[in-house]
Amino acid sequence: MEITISPAEKIEGQIRMPGDKSISHRALLLSSLADDMVEVEGLLKAADTLSTMNCLKGLGVEFEETGGSVKVKGKGLRGLTEPDDVLNAGNSGTTARLLMGMLAGQPFFSTLTGDDSLRKRPMKRITEPLQQMGASISGRQNSELLPLAIRGYDLLPISYTMSVPSAQVKSALLIASLYSRGTSEIIDYYNTRDHTERMLHYLGAGIERKGKYHIVMKGPARLKGDKIRVPGDISSAAFFIVAAALVHRGELYIENVGINPSRVGILEVLKAMGAEIHILNEKEYNCEPVADLLVKGGAKLKGMEISGEIIPRLIDEIPVLAVAALFAEGETVIKGAAELRLKESDRLKAITLELRKMGAGIKELSDGLIIKGKASLSGARCESHGDHRIAMALATAALFAKSESAINGAEAVEVSFPGFFDLLNGLAY
Repeated sequence: MEITISPAEKIEGQIRMPGDKSISHRALLLSSLADDMVEVEGLLKAADTLSTMNCLKGLGVEFEETGGSVKVKGKGLRGLTEPDDVLNAGNSGTTARLLMGMLAGQPFFSTLTGDDSLRKRPMKRITEPLQQMGASISGRQNSELLPLAIRGYDLLPISYTMSVPSAQVKSALLIASLYSRGTSEIIDYYNTRDHTERMLHYLGAGIERKGKYHIVMKGPARLKGDKIRVPGDISSAAFFIVAAALVHRGELYIENVGINPSRVGILEVLKAMGAEIHILNEKEYNCEPVADLLVKGGAKLKGMEISGEIIPRLIDEIPVLAVAALFAEGETVIKGAAELRLKESDRLKAITLELRKMGAGIKELSDGLIIKGKASLSGARCESHGDHRIAMALATAALFAKSESAINGAEAVEVSFPGFFDLLNGLAY
């Protein structure tokens, strides 16, 4: 599918984002392990979360959709059943990796696969520690790639120091630790997003943080809960925040966005660059901080270096941050983001290639980008590379080109943000 984007002079309105994708996955997975029914309100209904739901259905979990919520009939830790078919995670790395942690504790055989893109993404970062805990996992290239065959057991506790900045790895091990007989400790010096820890605590698991980097989990655990509210996705909001900050006039009000400290790097960097962003009406949903955001246009941004500890807190937003940097004064340098090469596409390569088509001065580094500011963009025909965040970042850039741009493969946005283009077109003038 090809979408045409016209230049905009004004972004204005009041909107809500779809449910946070990371929290939606965890709400489905962890509710399925609860001892009773859990109602999930505000769940993201997109291709990725549908993949999670379909895999759980294959394990015997039942769902009841009523209005704007989904009731998950929890099976308890030991109530899942052996699937009679291959579990397919589609394009969703979160589905595959977190599900591996769950399957590692089951006393039955299962096989997990994904689409062409997901079958190329690295899995050994999870299969190796799960094997250390006692799970039997085998697959292509020495259990590096999907499909993977998993036979679970009563698991051993683990003491593990994170070797890559991946919340998916951490979350898989925490879920597996629910099935262990003893205390597991995970050391996360990267301080990756902590949605799993917060939700496990909310559902009653014996989990606590000791100091800044140490997470301790006591197993086995029992999960209980009645309702989970999913806030709006700040990663989805990022495209609109950048667009609203860059336009000459207008303001945008975004309701009920998750402002988890492990995810607000995008707000911190944009504010440091000079964007006018206000955080209003702070509250909390099931241990997750939530707020409204007011973004005013006309900001004069300045380039800066983005590196170090903040990178894991804005890793998904780097493609759209690159767009913001194009219109800043001076140069912006992004370092320490090599993990972006292992996403749905090689995002460092893809965003460099596509923004250059529009006339951007952008250079690809091994682990980041160098972006020259004060760009003058021309309309171009761009490719999404099958990546939802690349498609949405290019659409944001196209708002500020001199003429229309076309984005091929725009259907990629369906994995996280159905209706993105309709919403964007409704706000841009």
